Amino acid sequence: MRKPIHQSSAEEGRALLERAPVVHLATTGEDGHPILRAVHGVVDGDLLAFHGAPVGEKTTGIGRRAVIAAHEVVAEIPSWFLDPERACPATTYYVSAQVDGVIEEVRDPDAKARILQTMMRKFQPEGRHAPIRADDPLYAKAVDGLLVAGIRLENVVCKAKLGQNRRPEERRRVIEQLWRRGAPGDARAVHTLVRRFPELTPSFLLRDGIRLACAIDETELDEIGTLLDDAYWLVGVPRAMVFGAFLASQAVVTARDERTGALVAVARATSDGKVAWVYDVMVRADLRGSGAGSAVMELLLDHPAVRVARHVRLTTRDAMAFYRRIGFLELDEVPRHASRLVDMVRAGGPT
Repeated sequence: MRKPIHQSSAEEGRALLERAPVVHLATTGEDGHPILRAVHGVVDGDLLAFHGAPVGEKTTGIGRRAVIAAHEVVAEIPSWFLDPERACPATTYYVSAQVDGVIEEVRDPDAKARILQTMMRKFQPEGRHAPIRADDPLYAKAVDGLLVAGIRLENVVCKAKLGQNRRPEERRRVIEQLWRRGAPGDARAVHTLVRRFPELTPSFLLRDGIRLACAIDETELDEIGTLLDDAYWLVGVPRAMVFGAFLASQAVVTARDERTGALVAVARATSDGKVAWVYDVMVRADLRGSGAGSAVMELLLDHPAVRVARHVRLTTRDAMAFYRRIGFLELDEVPRHASRLVDMVRAGGPT
């Protein structure tokens, strides 16, 4: 019997097709044989576009029906999460999207140049090239010679296979097991599942009046930046650098007011598996002493990327008492190795 697949919105499917680094194009050639190719796709208005050589398989597909698809794996779920003996429960949680339509060629030079420039922004966001314009001698010949084509985003279907066939208690158990297993990507999977199904939120993400999260989305960065505006250790540090640090950290946790949804606390850590460093612990001023700081630190220390570390380190100017309550000691209080250890730092980067 076919298991239930969650039908998601066309908007979610469009977003998945837009952010996917590679999409798969399926069509037929002149002889009727199927063709499946990986292409770089970008969204331009209502067109999911790609480029290619002016001759070849993609050219023969112009005017033919085709499908473009992409998927994201959320987590691999082993059988033992739900059954100690049977292999049957083993599965993969994923989200997939596809659009079907007729491949149409983009002939207008300005539209072609715009699509190619959009592609550069997606795959080379740092820029460092002259903008692509159809009338620029640098690009005129290339723009004219390339094939640019696409499918209209009119028939987008998005599906998510995230354990909807299981009972709520089984799905909650999967979330808890993902957290315990702690493989790369498991914390992100927990975040994805809880965000989509709030009713499955496990107890370790709930405290009195606040809801914790074990990962962040880029859409939260501005809120995090605002919360950290008064942090003494970030004076003079550009927001873009702070955002980059959060996105590069193996562990980021947040706390939100369960009633209003407002961000009230945040913390992050980096780890090489042996030593973890905690950074940017901040609680909204009016909630300090409420337990929000302890909640985010407890979750951060239990994060899969942090809990395996032999040592967890941080620096603070004035919160020693707070960190002592959750088990931290000052360096001079820690038993030393036979050879004396000295903390050293090398300043670098932009000034």
